[in-house]
Amino acid sequence: MKKLLFKPYSLGPIALANRIVMAPMTRRRANPPELAANDMIAKYYRQRASAGLIISEGSQVSPRAYGYTGSPGIFTKKQIEGWKKVTRAVHQENGKIFLQLWHVGPYSHRLLQPEAKAPVSASPVQPEGEVLTPTGKKPYEKSRAMTTDEIHQTFRDFAQAAQNAVSAGFDGVEIHGAHAYLIDQFIMDGTNKRTDAFGGSIENRSRFLFQLIEEILKHLPKEKVGLRLSPRSVKPGMEDSNPEKTYGFIVEKLNDYDLAFLHLSEMMKPEERLNFPEKSIVSFYRKIYKGTLISCGGHTLESANLMLEKSQADLIAFGKPFISNPDLVERLKAKAPLAEPVKETFYHGGEKGFIDYPALTD
Repeated sequence: MKKLLFKPYSLGPIALANRIVMAPMTRRRANPPELAANDMIAKYYRQRASAGLIISEGSQVSPRAYGYTGSPGIFTKKQIEGWKKVTRAVHQENGKIFLQLWHVGPYSHRLLQPEAKAPVSASPVQPEGEVLTPTGKKPYEKSRAMTTDEIHQTFRDFAQAAQNAVSAGFDGVEIHGAHAYLIDQFIMDGTNKRTDAFGGSIENRSRFLFQLIEEILKHLPKEKVGLRLSPRSVKPGMEDSNPEKTYGFIVEKLNDYDLAFLHLSEMMKPEERLNFPEKSIVSFYRKIYKGTLISCGGHTLESANLMLEKSQADLIAFGKPFISNPDLVERLKAKAPLAEPVKETFYHGGEKGFIDYPALTD
């Protein structure tokens, strides 16, 4: 089998050393109230800079976008300065890094929101589960529908955050349109019950996404903007009744924008990737999308190379393996054993389970 995974790739004007992408993963190591990236976060990304492209953890675009305690933002001067430490560290190792722009939508709580207002969404929804607040874990509250003014302010927030990311030294940005967060709330008919221009038909429900993209493209060149989607929902009660039709419409229209990439996230296990590749959504959207396509979810060396060899994707994103294998690229090249991550240290905490996983050379 050809070792396509380790071949260079041209992402527009950006030269990637290989076709391995470090997927965005929330790690929640930014301290409140500043919520700025710190030296420890910079070291974490430096350790993993051998990836062809790093897509950072989600970074909230405004105070209203916040919901996961300890996740870093990109809307204050301190946050921009904090991210500069990260981009310098990655670039010193000849790596490339995009910042993921994030609005959690209903996955928040009024104790985390400005003026203690209820979290926002396309329509009122109440997610399952709990959220960590300053006074402990609490059930998610019922969100409120965004007003038209709030929608357009959110477009401006994303555009400003994209400009802030470039100021912080990022090579580009990824819009987080996946996993039932705010943008996805507008896309899915299970969560969008609006009767205005942003609800109803597929064209209307996707209007939020496309107007947001267009606002960002007023300030950034298209080759610096990517998009992440998850056509199959991964959150209980958050779904679309006809995802192939809905996301198929969106993906086809994305061809008009010629973005840096489309990043498809799906929940698949490694054994499914190899034994039941037909379960993957990637081949369906590969037939529609003309640009660079990133496949993420449950990949191994074998499934990654197989997908590249069949031209179903151009780049392969790895998530959890990068947590416990800072030198994942080198380990895959050597076909060396991969260390297993400790789930209890995924979020919060300090160095343990974050920057203390050893490389093979250690």
